[in-house]
Amino acid sequence: MTENTNTPPRRGIPAWAQIVVWTLLGGLFVIVAIKLNRSQLGTVQPGDQIRDFNLPLYSGYEYEGRSEIKLSDLRGKVVFINFWASWCKPCEQEAPELVKAWEYYKPGGQVVFLGVDYVDTEPAARIYMKKFKITYPNGPDLGTRLAQLFRIKGVPETYFIDRNGVLQYVQIGPFTSLQQIQSIIEPMLKK
Repeated sequence: MTENTNTPPRRGIPAWAQIVVWTLLGGLFVIVAIKLNRSQLGTVQPGDQIRDFNLPLYSGYEYEGRSEIKLSDLRGKVVFINFWASWCKPCEQEAPELVKAWEYYKPGGQVVFLGVDYVDTEPAARIYMKKFKITYPNGPDLGTRLAQLFRIKGVPETYFIDRNGVLQYVQIGPFTSLQQIQSIIEPMLKK
């Protein structure tokens, strides 16, 4: 038997097609890497415009009679957002200072405090708020939506947002005095 030698020679993918395919794959890789890097950045930074969000509020901790608050409802006011949890020991250390600051700023109506209860249960949160005599609006971070928006690393973390919805300052860790909080809020009120 003779071997058939009339089969056409195999042709590979032309060099120009390989270059195009590898260039497209490389470009796709770069785009995915950039998007992934952006999604894994640290906390939001001062100067960032904060996206609007809804925070359902615990009964008894409403804002002006509303059971839910949106950041956009607070335009024109300085907003203090504190992420906390009942199981957090540093949160317990700063709680009395936050209460003093709220009592100081509440009468003027130009500063709104929002407590965001992070990865907690409502009964434990209520015990904590009662223990520290917290009266400012507070609500649960359902599904950690706000923690993801702010890309928090832990608790306590506090965010100061100006009258235009722009983040001005981030405090990682507990506050130790009313004066420390005032030193951040007072310049924001003058703008």
